[in-house]
Amino acid sequence: MPSTEDTPRHTFQKAERLCGRKRIDRLFSSGNRSLAAYPLRAVYILEEREGAPVEVLISVPKRLLKRAVDRNRAKRLIREAYRLNKGLLLPSLGDRRIALAFLWISNQMADFQRVEAKVKNLLQRIAEDLRSEATQRDGGSPNKQRRARSAFPGEGFGMGQTNGGLLYEAVE
Repeated sequence: MPSTEDTPRHTFQKAERLCGRKRIDRLFSSGNRSLAAYPLRAVYILEEREGAPVEVLISVPKRLLKRAVDRNRAKRLIREAYRLNKGLLLPSLGDRRIALAFLWISNQMADFQRVEAKVKNLLQRIAEDLRSEATQRDGGSPNKQRRARSAFPGEGFGMGQTNGGLLYEAVE
């Protein structure tokens, strides 16, 4: 039987939910960061506060999914995918706190495997951004940074790794 200290707890407690109009407005005001992995978009901001290391907001707009049953299912899928994969984000936070919003940007439902893959992708990309920021903040410079550029056709970008409509180039 594995010890509970070695295995991460897959919970989503009330303290991990982002509440309060002022805090939500601050999350969506200037200074935030946004990443997209269709059918989701993640918006996050680092905060100076006490409490849970990550506070999450999940939003599925009525104009995209008309039926309440579909909106509720989409929220359940996102919440479950986050609950199972939040361990990807926690080690890169250190002593910092983050407010994170998952926004549904598709007008169609998706199955759990797709939602979980996209949530995982977003959490890994946020963790990578936080690690590179911590490295730069501490005075060290990482060997390679990744610069995101649009990967739309006709813009003449070279070969590179694409991810969610963005082209990442290695920058020395």
